[in-house]
Parts: sequence; structure tokens; C-alpha cells
Amino acid sequence: MSDTDEAESEAEEPAVELGEGPDVAGEPIARVASRLTWPAKCSDVRAQEGDATIRTPEGARDLDDVLAASENPLFESRSEFVTEVEEVIGRGPVATE
Repeated sequence: MSDTDEAESEAEEPAVELGEGPDVAGEPIARVASRLTWPAKCSDVRAQEGDATIRTPEGARDLDDVLAASENPLFESRSEFVTEVEEVIGRGPVATE
């Protein structure tokens, strides 16, 4: 076995073993935020990512619904966007069922 074969087989195995249990609906808000560029108007974020389903402590929600509850017309940075979304949805463990 060559060095490249070993590297390829190691890359195929997950770095962290995933546990058994139910899937978590939605995606982390940080993942959605990473796909955007800043500064961004709220209306532009809703147009680009409004159909994304995000994880919240109460279960999955559409980002468009979350942003509709926000009064911020412009997000200057990624951290401002994440903070604003977390103010609407709350922080805490994500529901798994």
C-alpha cells in the first residue's frame, strides 16, 4: 500500500464518530451566515436564504419567518446577523425530536 492509498483511506473515515440518535432538523445559523457576504440588507438575506430551515431550541424554523420578526434593516457583519437571529430564536440546546 502506498502513502497516497493510506491518506485516501484515512480521509474516508469520519474524524469524529457520530452518535446514535435522531437527526436534528434544519441547519446551524452559522452555516447559513457563512454563505452570505457582509454588510447585507435584511431583504437581500431573505431573498438569498429565506427558504433555509435553521435549528432553534424549539425546533426547526424557516429563516424568512425569523427575519420577519427582526426590525434590523441592515446587518453590518456576520456576528451582528447571528446575534440578531439568536435574539429572536433564543439560545440553548437544539431539540432533537
